[in-house]
Amino acid sequence: MTQPGDNRRVRVVVTGRVQGVGFRQWTRDRARALGLSGWVRNLPDGTVEAMAEGPSHALDAWLRQLQDGPPMARVEGVWPSDAPAAGALNGFEVR
Repeated sequence: MTQPGDNRRVRVVVTGRVQGVGFRQWTRDRARALGLSGWVRNLPDGTVEAMAEGPSHALDAWLRQLQDGPPMARVEGVWPSDAPAAGALNGFEVR
């Protein structure tokens, strides 16, 4: 069972061919399946940024999945940075 202290927040930037290939929707679906809250969006430089919060084990699994991405994507890098969980994120949305 997950303890409240096991939650954390991660901001991640994903580089490569990650826009125009369904990456944001795929990321949202994977996050929801793992019970994470947060959001994902395209950035003007062609990267994708996401913020997710939830149990550490679920975030770790999600970050591993981001390294592969959906079939049409070509992920070159996944750059996460941890932050304390704030509990302010509800659901997981594409922005």
